[in-house]
Amino acid sequence: MANPTVAPIAKANTDALTDSRNASSAAFRELTKAYQELASKNASNLTAAIQALSAVKKPTEFIELQQRLIKDGVDAAVRDSQNIAQLTAAVFTAAFEPVKKQIEAVQRTARN
Repeated sequence: MANPTVAPIAKANTDALTDSRNASSAAFRELTKAYQELASKNASNLTAAIQALSAVKKPTEFIELQQRLIKDGVDAAVRDSQNIAQLTAAVFTAAFEPVKKQIEAVQRTARN
């Protein structure tokens, strides 16, 4: 005779995997969008930097501008890296949270 708790657990497992797939798809779309926005922003910043550097008249202005652009670029890279890291962590959290909850529920059921 089949165990009556197997069917609900199997359905809950399937539901958890479906929820995980849906959540990870949405999170990956958000991460892809962030990468696209970052690439677009970096292209715009590069164009603006080249235009600013080409408009400089004196070598001292060129050096000052170059140093400022480098500092701004490093600061932006750090911020962007932190943002991408947070989004990446969110992707994995979203993907595995439904499965984690289902595993915990099955473990609770098994203990009872």
